[in-house]
Amino acid sequence: MIDRRLRDRYSRQTMFPGIGEEGQKKLGESTAVIIGCGALGCASTTFLVRAGVGRVRIVDRDFIEYHNLQRQTLFNEEDIKNGLPKAIAAERHLKKVNSAIEIEGIVADVNYTNIEHFCRGADVILDGLDNFETRFLINDVALKHRIPWVYGGAIAANGMTMTIIPGRTACLRCISPVLTSRQPTLTCETAGIVATAPAIIGALQATEAIKILVGAETSRELVIIDVWTDTFEHITTAPQEDCPACHGKYEFLEEKFAVKISSLCGQTRGVQVVNTAMKSIDLVKLAEKLRKLGKVNYNEFMLSFATGGYEIIVFPDGRAIIKNTLDQTLAKELYSRYIAPLSAQ
Repeated sequence: MIDRRLRDRYSRQTMFPGIGEEGQKKLGESTAVIIGCGALGCASTTFLVRAGVGRVRIVDRDFIEYHNLQRQTLFNEEDIKNGLPKAIAAERHLKKVNSAIEIEGIVADVNYTNIEHFCRGADVILDGLDNFETRFLINDVALKHRIPWVYGGAIAANGMTMTIIPGRTACLRCISPVLTSRQPTLTCETAGIVATAPAIIGALQATEAIKILVGAETSRELVIIDVWTDTFEHITTAPQEDCPACHGKYEFLEEKFAVKISSLCGQTRGVQVVNTAMKSIDLVKLAEKLRKLGKVNYNEFMLSFATGGYEIIVFPDGRAIIKNTLDQTLAKELYSRYIAPLSAQ
């Protein structure tokens, strides 16, 4: 039986036979980890919080820009004015939706150094990402620790999702040839995106996560949609005999690096620099050092300044995003000049 004070909140959900009061109790005792809080993550997280999943952890590396507001439903203009990262803004908004559960927003780039920590204790992991490299990292961690997870992706008017149950279903590596053959080079910047595509995929992901948490039967298919032509396609999947991840070889989790530079594709182009040797940086000291360059804005979550036509965003973990360029060599040079010298000892 669920707590009487929560009975009314979830009454329309517990009336549904697939969930019921016993399922609601299971939801309240569960932990969901959402990695990526763009359009997909906003949609799926909202439904899980409203459904009463007891602990929700949101991990995202990015900050909010105006073009995000077209489809990322947890954010508003005030969040941008306040300089909030997505994970923090999501946490604050969702706590107003459901104060009866635990919601934690974490601002971080997900990589081999931290993903196992972020996913510790999870009963389900949801993918709200925009790149396959990190998705394959989720896949490795999920299979290694036997955690079910729900893949999702959306671009233009298209979206796809699949539920992965370690040891029972195909994993992401099993179906990667199918995925990468479908317009692999498109991004939101080059192809655009219809907001309803990630909204529908996010809703499907949340539904599959709820099924997992209450112990119901989940989908075994890759679902592909096109919201513009109103089509749904279902592709039957099966584990592949030659899949390295299914056989315990976690290549993405085992790939180590000291400094990683990657291009970010959004309305404002940018390059991210991650230095795994840098554990933290004092944003106050960095602001003092940079004031000679001009205006510096910062809060407890991130710092921003401009130099030579480039805007640089720095996070407390030492990570930085250099905007208005896709030149990785230049990004590394700017990082070395302005940020690396103030790494915590």
